[in-house]
Amino acid sequence: MSDKVTITKDGVKIRKLTELRTTTAKELEEAMLNRVEYFKKKNLEKSQFNSFIQNAFFKTFGALLNLKVQIDKTIGEENLEKIQDAIDELLLFGL
Repeated sequence: MSDKVTITKDGVKIRKLTELRTTTAKELEEAMLNRVEYFKKKNLEKSQFNSFIQNAFFKTFGALLNLKVQIDKTIGEENLEKIQDAIDELLLFGL
């Protein structure tokens, strides 16, 4: 982008834009999208092991949460409250 410099009587330099391109925003958008794709590919190449570990962890965590929900349904609301009260008593007794 070229600019034009004007010097005022006080000696202050003022730059005025003389050319604006409308394609600049589109070019920057394409450059950012290409950069995102580049790093996405690089991360997939580097971290296949990490992805496996993360997937295993979250699947296990999800299975445990589903198991807890099923146990809560099986125990029932009244018994669940009794168990929670007993756990609270144990934790408070330890303090």
